[in-house]
Amino acid sequence: MTTAPARAAAFRALDDGSFDVLREIENRVLWLSSAIVHHANRVRPNPVGLKVGGHQASSASMVSIMTTLWFRHLRPEDRVSVKPHASPVLHAINYLQGNLDARFLPTLRAFGGLQSYPSRSKDPDPVDYSTGSVGIGATATIWGAIARRYASQDAGTAAGRQYALVGDAELDEGAVWEAVLDPQVAELGELVWIVDLNRQSLDRVVPDIAADRLQGMFASAGWQVLTLKYGTLLEELFTRPGGAQLRRRIDAMPNPEYQRLLRCSAGELRERLPGAGADAGPIAALVAQLDDTTLVRALCNLGGHDLAALDDALASVDDHRPTVIFAYTVKGYGLPTQGHPQNHSSLLTEIQIHELATRIGADPARPWDAFPVGSAAGRLCADAAARRRRDPVEATPPPTVPTDIGRTPTGIATTQAALGRVLLDLTRAAPEAARRIVTVSPDVSSSTNLGGWVNKVGVWAPTERVNWFHDDAETLLHWREKPTGQHIELGIAETNLVGLLGELGATWSRWGTPLLPIGVLYDPFVQRALEPWSFGIYAGGQSILVGTPSGVTLAPEGGAHQSITTPSLGIEQPGCTTWEPAFVLDTEWTLLTAMARLGRPDGGSAYLRLSTRPVDQSLASVPADPAARERRRRQVVAGAYPLRRAEHPQVTIAAMGALVTEALAAADRLQQQGIAADVVCITSPGLLFQAISARSGHGHADTWILDQAFPASRATPLVTVLDGHPHTLAFLGGIQRVPLRTLGVTDFGQSGSLEDVYRHHGVDTDSIVRAALDLTE
Repeated sequence: MTTAPARAAAFRALDDGSFDVLREIENRVLWLSSAIVHHANRVRPNPVGLKVGGHQASSASMVSIMTTLWFRHLRPEDRVSVKPHASPVLHAINYLQGNLDARFLPTLRAFGGLQSYPSRSKDPDPVDYSTGSVGIGATATIWGAIARRYASQDAGTAAGRQYALVGDAELDEGAVWEAVLDPQVAELGELVWIVDLNRQSLDRVVPDIAADRLQGMFASAGWQVLTLKYGTLLEELFTRPGGAQLRRRIDAMPNPEYQRLLRCSAGELRERLPGAGADAGPIAALVAQLDDTTLVRALCNLGGHDLAALDDALASVDDHRPTVIFAYTVKGYGLPTQGHPQNHSSLLTEIQIHELATRIGADPARPWDAFPVGSAAGRLCADAAARRRRDPVEATPPPTVPTDIGRTPTGIATTQAALGRVLLDLTRAAPEAARRIVTVSPDVSSSTNLGGWVNKVGVWAPTERVNWFHDDAETLLHWREKPTGQHIELGIAETNLVGLLGELGATWSRWGTPLLPIGVLYDPFVQRALEPWSFGIYAGGQSILVGTPSGVTLAPEGGAHQSITTPSLGIEQPGCTTWEPAFVLDTEWTLLTAMARLGRPDGGSAYLRLSTRPVDQSLASVPADPAARERRRRQVVAGAYPLRRAEHPQVTIAAMGALVTEALAAADRLQQQGIAADVVCITSPGLLFQAISARSGHGHADTWILDQAFPASRATPLVTVLDGHPHTLAFLGGIQRVPLRTLGVTDFGQSGSLEDVYRHHGVDTDSIVRAALDLTE
């Protein structure tokens, strides 16, 4: 990585004339970002009358920061995460630098147009990080930095800074601090966060933003902390007689009082600013020396709007540790709404937008005019665009993943143990694919059966570290940390896990380095991680999330650790396929299929729900004939397969995951009573739901699996059972329109034996038999 002194030396010092050009661009960015929102709300036809929205004030507070960064400091290897509400500023800059066609500027929040918030997957102009869910955009740069470092083992990806432009309210998010405090983060010198400290939230001026406390928290985590509180005009006033008193007065002033002063005329400021007490006289004397324009301009002359101060701060970042810059700003800076406590979503009126145009030299009749090519501003835009122009990413095909390793499991085994077994088998059967695998866990690698894999491939670290327990004979998990390791261990924070997972899953599109990332966590905590993982999928990250152990099958752990609603995620989560295998071979086939879909433009993510219940693998009845085995494999990965066929079935039991054993036992008992039962093993309710929808003309999916798992010739009353909420499989009755009973878990779990817990929830063998009898008698 480029050192701070070398990087600073690369920048030509700006003279007053150059700053004038930069200010001209700053004003044009302010105009364009405001006009983009104005056009969407007040010009574009809106026959329905629904609010379109946009954030002119939130954009305005970022204009100076983003102008300095984009037109002075960004290089091709740098990446920037832009706070959600500043998306119009990003679009304005991309337009001025020639990376966005003018036809898109009037399309903010229109169908097929500019997105509400920056989006890698949907915006027509360059966006490094999708943002929109508060806090996720900031932390994404952390995981992007780690993913870049990990990927550079293969492709030598260029080093570069990871900038995050963060709204101060985002620091209220607990996920931010979970990420900042992870031990690995203090080593990421490429991180630069710039906090837009405008001291306003959506509803109000925040009474006590506690900037000193926030700065101390970052410093304690090993970050370099830079503060840009006052601009050059105020700093100069502080050196005059009465200046020290003025600084004390503003420093001690509550945020709401300061914001109110921003709304005052010069006359009102002369009356209010001195305050009371011993400092009032010197402040009044200083203020009396200033003309009205200078006085009003001075009060809002904060560091986050001072181009020179911003330029110096960005040029002096220490690249050996992460940096956070607290840039004090005014929300709505440069707009008539600046400083107003309810300006978050306020819109300029027609009169105000014309006044803004007049003040900065824009033409409302031609709102999208760029700078003339030969002008100083036009040349600076072109130079900045050329400086940060990136070479196209050359796509590398993902490794070939086998569909079947060829092993036929025997004995008693669990699907959770199968995960580690498959990973180890791949190191021998498909070493090139295995080399691309990277596993991630939040301090649960040993308890989720990854121990053998970790021992085999080692733990990733930027530099090799001493394993002080390598010669301890009683140590079973060998923690060998090295740059070639393939397991990344984080602290206990699920949001960190899936944040990193999403960025590891995006290396194929960012740097042309496809990885096969697999994250493992306890299934009850999948929902805690779901929102950031879903956002990662939206942003183009492709990964596999494994939830294990799962369900009330984790009987002794009690209700707190027993997942109920996770099985339906495959139906509900876009861009993701869910599988819940019942047997070891099902786990292998679905995991290999999921891996084969990673790192490609037409790929997607997967969620596997695994169990710690030991199951007799002979119950899988795996066909010995190669063609029949392949047919079974295709059925498993498509969502379901017939596990047992009766000669003349009177009822069908459709079971998923661990409860297939109870379903088979129930079929045996029903047979003893003269009732023949088919047993169908469900592996993916989401894929079956897509098939049913496609059969009805909604969406596109293969429907052949419905005919093989639930053929019309074998349509009988149906009992569904799973270790999760019964609604997950309730749609299956609609395949052949048969009577249906759904069994599952609808209440918090209990501690106890497996037999007791299953009986309590009505998913035991007796309950399945009773449900079948109810449907057939």
